[in-house]
Amino acid sequence: MLDSSRTALLVIDVQNDFIPGGQLPVPEGDLIVPLINRLARQFSQVIIAQDWHPQGHASFASRHPGKQPFDSVQLPYGEQTLWPEHCVQGTAGAELHPKLDLPHAQLIIRKGCNPDIDSYSAFLEADRGTTTGLSGYLKERGIDTVYMVGLALDFCVMFSALDARAAGFNAYVVLDACRAIDMNGSLQSAMERMQSAGVELIQSTELT
Repeated sequence: MLDSSRTALLVIDVQNDFIPGGQLPVPEGDLIVPLINRLARQFSQVIIAQDWHPQGHASFASRHPGKQPFDSVQLPYGEQTLWPEHCVQGTAGAELHPKLDLPHAQLIIRKGCNPDIDSYSAFLEADRGTTTGLSGYLKERGIDTVYMVGLALDFCVMFSALDARAAGFNAYVVLDACRAIDMNGSLQSAMERMQSAGVELIQSTELT
């Protein structure tokens, strides 16, 4: 058992729309669910991050006439990749995967709720100024180490890991409990960015 008083597992965006068959599927995204369930039993403190967009969110291509999913636009906070509509509040696609079994999870952080700002990270929204409150929650509970699993490795997991490090946490990403979109070299870039920031990249066998 890990040091339960100082360590948490952060399960990122394991939602129906990111699973094959969803609106923004991550290849093999469903295959990590049994492993996440097993890993979570080693943690007494489990937190879930959940994409939770309002209708017409600024990151949706459908909000930008003439644009297609995976195009880019400039928003007030910088460049924004446009996505298919996904994880819309209250829809089946936004729900957690039905086989995700984390009864002892203590907190769900919902992100991307502001209609004008995207949020990949579970810690900080894309304007890089609006916090989700997760960092404060962890620090108030005396947690200094965060292990991360989920979807997608090269977007929401990566940004969460980078922001965890920037906030002063020890950050571990369990690679075999994640899957990536790998769009235009995004996976290799993500791996390099995490390593440069001091994120530890490990396999689940290192936790058993």
